[in-house]
Amino acid sequence: MMNVQILCVGKLKEAYWREACAEYAKRLSAFCRFSIVEIPESRLPENPAPALIEKALAEEGEKLLAAAKGSTLIPLCIEGKEMDSPRLAETVGRIASGGSSSISFVIGSSFGLSEQVKRAGNLRLSMSPMTFPHQLARVMLCEQIYRAFQILNHRKYHK
Repeated sequence: MMNVQILCVGKLKEAYWREACAEYAKRLSAFCRFSIVEIPESRLPENPAPALIEKALAEEGEKLLAAAKGSTLIPLCIEGKEMDSPRLAETVGRIASGGSSSISFVIGSSFGLSEQVKRAGNLRLSMSPMTFPHQLARVMLCEQIYRAFQILNHRKYHK
């Protein structure tokens, strides 16, 4: 069974976001070993200098890459590739059939991801050209991963 994890910076603050992610985790248990790994967000002042932001992203990036070791890495970033749900399903299926037993999707902080994480990625993914709160993006990604497995298993959910 494939391992699929979402690596993210920071915690979900509201219970309803946690409950939504837990629901998709429960649903995904029929298809894969699914987990969400939260990396602590770096503490920054109110208006941090660019150098402080870069340092924080680098520290977070090291932790994210350590947690993803051995996985096919898919960072989510604005400059990533947009794809529809069937294409994401095809990508997940191709990764699985290509011999990788683990996929790590990565969501950064409100400042994004370090270039090191983006360069390490096997595929950069963008959810949309629109901007979403990171908490909502996590729930949306859980749903899309679930939808991908539904598509791969020829289930009705996607219709």
